[in-house]
Formats: sequence, C-alpha cells, structure tokens
Amino acid sequence: MAPDPGRLRLRNATRAVVGVGLAVTAAELAGLSLTASITGGLAALLALFTVIDGTVRAQRVTTALLPAAGFPALALATALHDLPPYRDAAFLAVVFCGVYARRWGARGHALGIFAFMQYFVVQFLHAAPAQLPELYLAVGVALAVAAAVRFLLWPIERRTPPVAAPAPLPGRGLARPTTRQAVQATVACGLALAVGQILSEERWYWAVGTAWWIFVNTASRGETLVRGFRRVLGTVLGILAGLAVALPLHGAAAPTAALVAVCVFGIFYTAPVSYSWMMLAVTVMAGLLYGLLGVLTPQLLVLRLAETAVGALFAALAVTLVLPVTTHDTNEAWIQRALRTVRRCAAETAERLAGSATADPAPHAVELEVLLARVRMSLAPLVHPLSPFRGRRARARQVLALLDDCAREVRGLASVAADPDAGHDARLAAACRRVEAAVEALLTRERARDAADRHAAAPVRPSDVVEVPVPVTTDASDVSRAVPALAHLHGLERLLAELDAPLRTAPRSPLVGS
Repeated sequence: MAPDPGRLRLRNATRAVVGVGLAVTAAELAGLSLTASITGGLAALLALFTVIDGTVRAQRVTTALLPAAGFPALALATALHDLPPYRDAAFLAVVFCGVYARRWGARGHALGIFAFMQYFVVQFLHAAPAQLPELYLAVGVALAVAAAVRFLLWPIERRTPPVAAPAPLPGRGLARPTTRQAVQATVACGLALAVGQILSEERWYWAVGTAWWIFVNTASRGETLVRGFRRVLGTVLGILAGLAVALPLHGAAAPTAALVAVCVFGIFYTAPVSYSWMMLAVTVMAGLLYGLLGVLTPQLLVLRLAETAVGALFAALAVTLVLPVTTHDTNEAWIQRALRTVRRCAAETAERLAGSATADPAPHAVELEVLLARVRMSLAPLVHPLSPFRGRRARARQVLALLDDCAREVRGLASVAADPDAGHDARLAAACRRVEAAVEALLTRERARDAADRHAAAPVRPSDVVEVPVPVTTDASDVSRAVPALAHLHGLERLLAELDAPLRTAPRSPLVGS
C-alpha cells in the first residue's frame, strides 16, 4: 500500500522475477544440478538487488566485478566445508572483509554482500568441492542473464536515472563507522556461529546470516537494534506463512517454482519500504527451497526461528558493547550532510540567477532527496512507536518534518532557477546568502550574536514582493519572475530558523514547548 511513484518498485520487482527465472531456466537447460541452479538463481537475485551504483555505467562495472568477489568465496567455502575450524575462521574473515568493503561506497557494499552470500550458499546447500566447476558455471551464466535483462532487455534505469547511494560517513581508523561496524559484525557473527552450532551442527549458518544482514544498511546502534527487531518479526511471520504454504507442497516442483517467483517479487517490491515484509518473503522462499531439497519439516522452521533469534541477539549485544556508534552522533552527521546540500543548492542558485551558465542547483536537489532518505533511516529508532524517549521522538519527528519542507522548497528553487527567464534581482543574491549563513550557523552550532541580523528580512509574501524597490532592474516582468525564487528562499530561511531549536537541544533534554 506504500506509494510507488512511477511504479518503479513494481517494474523493478517484475524485472527481478524475469531475471531470476531466466537465470534458473538457463542453468536447468545446461543440465546443471539442483544445487547449481539454486546457486545461480541466488547470484542473479543478488546482482539485481545489491548493485545500486549511481550511473548505469558504474552498475555495469560492478556487475562485471561480482565474479571476482564471489568465485574466491565459493572456492574457499567448498574447499573447507569438511574442515569446521578452518571453515568457521574463513567465514569470519569473509564477514570482516565484506563489511569493511563498504568504505568504498555502493560498489564495495555490493561486492561484500556477494562474497558473503556465495560463502553462505555453500553452507546452505552443503556443496562439495567436486561441485565447484558447475557452481562457477551456474553463477557465470546467471550473472550474464541478469545483466542482459537489466541492461538490454529491460533497462529501467535509462528511463529513470538511478540515484547514487550517499557515500559512507568519513573517519580514520576505528573512528571510521565502516571499520567499527566490521569489527562489530565479526564479533556478532563469531558468537552467533558458536551458539548456532550448539543448536544445530547442520543449520548453524542461519544465525550467522541473521547477524550479518542486520548490519547491512545500518550505521548506528539504534538502527541496528530496530533492524534486528524487524528481522525477527518478519521471520516469525514468514515461518507461519511457510507452515501454511511451503509445507503442504512437499517439494512439488511446479507450484514451488511459482511461489518462489512470488517471493522474489515480494522481496524486491517491499524492500524499499518495509524490512519486515521483505523478511517474510525471504523466509517463505527459504522454506520453499528446503522443500525442493526434500528436507523441509516443521522442526526445521522452528530451528530457523531459533537461529534467527540467536543472530539478532548477538548483533544487538555487539552493536551495544563493541565500539558502539551512538544514534545521536550518526543522526547529527547525516543531518549536517543534508544541510550542507541545502547550502550548496542556495549557492548554485545564486550563481545561476546571476547569469552563470554552468551553475545548476538541480543535482543538489536530487542529492538532498537521497540524503533525506538516509536521515529517515537514521532517525527511525527515535520515531519508532516502541521508543521510550518521548521527548527525543517528538524532536526527531519535528526535524524530519522541517527537513522534508526544506526539500520541497529546494525542489521549487531548482525549478525556478532552471527557467532561462528567471529574474536577476539583487534581492535573490542577498536571500541566497542569508540561507547559506543560516545553514552555516546550524552546522557550527553557534548562535549568531544578533538574531535580528540573522533574520534581517522577514518572510515576504509573494504578493508583497513587487512593491519593494528593485536595485538591479526596473522591468516589471523581471520583478514578477523573481517572486517565486524569493518565496522559496524566504521559506528556506524560515525553516532553517525553526530547525535551530530541535537541533541545538541536548539529546536527552525535554523538547521546548512539548
């Protein structure tokens, strides 16, 4: 029921079903085993799901690099499968490297996930070293098919240019969030592996997989805890659905394949809006695959839930006790990055309205939308209904609402600036400078000495603007064209002023006026 502008989620999910379906069909037509076909299908799913670079060209490069990350992991996993101590140590090394690779942005993120999942699938399918050649063939064929579907048969990104994920937060050594998270994930996966093997010597890998995926796309303690809760919730619902759907099929090929296609669609359609719903689809799909392998039982599904709980528990402990990254620090960093984008947009607008042919605020407006999505994710722990911090929840909601309004004004400003006939009014440059100064005041967290200077001009109604003397031009048409830009700039001034109170309030202080 979530909004789907341009039906992008619908198209992306449908394309994923086509890509994964064709990849598995190609593996079957090549005479590969069921184990190889499932491995190929998973590779195609990951190629379509995790490659999110900001340009189509970069996506092609990342897709081409996936075998370089996945093939060594497959070889290592199959070679060490019967040597548990070495297998476990290698798995933890893959975990650390996979998370650490996120420091290189979207490409490192995708390659890290692909390497981890190739190691994981060998544990899931109990693949033997003798099967490695056909696993290589299945993955290679699947990636080629997925690439053909994505870039040739159904190039959604050509009509809707992809938006690059924001770069990870900066830092050095253990101050770098991705490095700290790599250590946290390795500790969590190590503990999950040990306890998971106590629960089951054959299915322990679910605990490790749970701990790993909880750390994906999170950057703070709060985000990780909320994601763990949603993963357990989705798994519980998925197991209940699996008992009703997957178990009665007894591995029947045709209906199982059809339902797996439905699950693939559900994974892609729900992932951008609900992690719990995505996990429901993943859990049902896993149950269906177990049915194909002939090992699905109610006890296995219960074991899956227990292993998931173990992984979520140790992810929560690791993110809380091992080099914790506080939610407040992460929130502040992402909000500051969004505000800097507002400042850059104002600066580009000023140059554009002054006559510069190269200045363009539009890319910054797009970047702000991406950053606000990341801010919403970062603030999710505070606005969660179960959050016990009422004051912080109210502040977080206020900040989100104001930033959303800022984004609306920035979009309008970029649209006005794109008009070649936009007025070149001295007031526009002055208003842009005031917006930049207001952002700078928020970024430095230092109150201006004189509030009157910071808000020298009260917000002006569009109907009043034309009555103000215009120092640069006296052409009435130029004045009227300046009205929309001034309205958006004054709107930004007002919103930035309103952001001052919630951003300057101490994290645990009560919200002023609440």
